[in-house]
Amino acid sequence: MKVVYVSYPATDSGERGGVLADTERALELRPLLEKHGHELVTTTETGEGLDRELAAAEVLITTPFWPVYLSRERIEGAPDLGLVITAGIGSDHIDWDVAREHGITVAEVTGSNVVSVAEHNVLQILALVRGFVPAHQQVRDGRWDVAEATAKAHDLEGKTVGIIGLGAIGARTALRLKAFDVTMLYYANHRRSPADESVLGVRYARLDRLVAESDVVCLALPLTDGSRALFDRDRLAAMKPGAWLVNTARGAVVDRDALVAALESGRLAGYAGDTWYPQPAPPDHPWRTMPQHAMTIHCSGMTVEAQRRIADGVQEMLRDHLAGDPLPADYVLVDPAAD
Repeated sequence: MKVVYVSYPATDSGERGGVLADTERALELRPLLEKHGHELVTTTETGEGLDRELAAAEVLITTPFWPVYLSRERIEGAPDLGLVITAGIGSDHIDWDVAREHGITVAEVTGSNVVSVAEHNVLQILALVRGFVPAHQQVRDGRWDVAEATAKAHDLEGKTVGIIGLGAIGARTALRLKAFDVTMLYYANHRRSPADESVLGVRYARLDRLVAESDVVCLALPLTDGSRALFDRDRLAAMKPGAWLVNTARGAVVDRDALVAALESGRLAGYAGDTWYPQPAPPDHPWRTMPQHAMTIHCSGMTVEAQRRIADGVQEMLRDHLAGDPLPADYVLVDPAAD
């Protein structure tokens, strides 16, 4: 059996630490597979080179931060492919319908990076509201202008934070923000019980009200047909003037060019995100140079601890696959055998 693992390259710094997910360590999958006589191919390639590898592959493991976009054409060029695993959470880079049509199981490591992303949400909210990035840039530039650094720095306490999507990540974000004495609104397809709302410190609001009343909007929802470009030009314009927007969900939830325009006009006070489209983002992506941003490179869910959880989950699925056993039900997104 041939297994292909696609991820980011190993660092050149020599400071390897706990980088389990790069192409060199490959989630420590090699000993497991080679013990049973199987082949592991690791690559950073996402173009034609990958297609050549997939032509004879039975299993593909792809990371959401270095994603393989599995279209119909690519899937049909991999006739032996039977299992696709996302090493993390978020499998929107895979065409589920085509996978199901071709008998391919799609799975991900549910819950593996929930804590990591929730903490990153709080980090990016504070970075924006407190004006951390421009103040830190003064240090790097050898400057000392307190008036400039504090002109747009605010306390988070007393602000209204709107969370869109209150699943595992959204709920943990709310729990962490509760200590900041903020008013929290949330919008989700399924309303939480009164007991859940009390514990999390949130109140339900319809989307339009949440957008209009929130000083900070935090996106914590999956990318679907309904959420793609959810924050387009009109919705960005409906946000409270001077509000901040945080998006560790998926880059495509926000309209790329409309966001740039909202920041350049001063309509929004800032944007912090961890996800882009496409990924890896090209050097000329406009979000790299837009004003008042605190972007990161889709690393929020890749702490050392999260990588360990991801590695354990992928190894568990591979062991089940090798044994001919069903994968853990909570990991499976597409199960052709169940349809």
